Amino acid sequence: MPTPRKSQIAVEATPYYHCVSRCVRRAFLCGNDRFSGRSYEHRRAFIEQEILRLGQVFYLDVAAYAVMSNHYHVVLFVDQNAQKLADDRDIVARWHQIHKGNKISRKYIDGEYLEPYEIEQLRLFIGKWRVNLASISWYMRVLNEKVARKANREDEVTGRFWEGRFKCQALLDEQALLSCMAYVDLNPIRSGLANSLEKSDHTSIKLRKSCWEKIVENKNDCVNGERPGQADLLHSSTTDQLASGSNSMVFNIADYLKLVDWTARKIVEKNAVSLNCAVRPVLKRLSISPEHWIYICTHFESRFKGLVGTAHSLKQACPRFNRYRVPNLSTSILVH
Repeated sequence: MPTPRKSQIAVEATPYYHCVSRCVRRAFLCGNDRFSGRSYEHRRAFIEQEILRLGQVFYLDVAAYAVMSNHYHVVLFVDQNAQKLADDRDIVARWHQIHKGNKISRKYIDGEYLEPYEIEQLRLFIGKWRVNLASISWYMRVLNEKVARKANREDEVTGRFWEGRFKCQALLDEQALLSCMAYVDLNPIRSGLANSLEKSDHTSIKLRKSCWEKIVENKNDCVNGERPGQADLLHSSTTDQLASGSNSMVFNIADYLKLVDWTARKIVEKNAVSLNCAVRPVLKRLSISPEHWIYICTHFESRFKGLVGTAHSLKQACPRFNRYRVPNLSTSILVH
């Protein structure tokens, strides 16, 4: 029996979640189909743009993403503060970017007069939309529906495109978050589609690295016109540290790029790369050995199920996820 979403997502425990959607049967999300000879590469840019665009529509920031041939990964941050502080007009305007709304909401946006009963109805709509705009399930629903409709039109078929519900992992601490982001960013390198971060197309690491290089060169603009905040860990709330309910991390963009670059070369060159001085203090702050870091960055999805974190984080988070037993203790992230 599938685990209900209320036992998979609890924003009061952690705002970070890793989501994965895969195609059903032999359907191709992107890439080249060797059976039919058709190329679906053009979909990669479209999916990447939608991931980032919807991240600006919803009160969810994109921390990492990777678009692969039959699936995609995205690490999301639920921005509860932005959701709570947003005014009613912002809620309606954002909702209209993904749905048509209704007659009352369109009158409200156009500044037309609303009857008292229309105002009451509008308040109910806005309350519901406010919740939906900070919902990971709604984000994935809108994204997957748009991709599926586009793919079915191109393939001239109907029916299910995705294999089922999207997979969701709660990232409980900085060790889980950093290793998951690295795992997502390194997807093309692990699969042999790229041998460097610069060639890892349609991933957050390429966008992040490109943005960072522009900032280093004292340029404030980012590639594709994306907001400068995405040059940090792609979402604007990342600044100092992730601890005791804080929404930010202890690692800056420079630390993260060094760590992922070293990990990528380690994977490509088959253990030929030694631990350098720049990476050693980063792993020390994470309290993870180099060998264990490489392992979890290459086996993250298969090793961890549901809640991901250290044993201490798992024990603390269980009540928030309506769990009476602590899961995954044998596969928790080891720290030393």
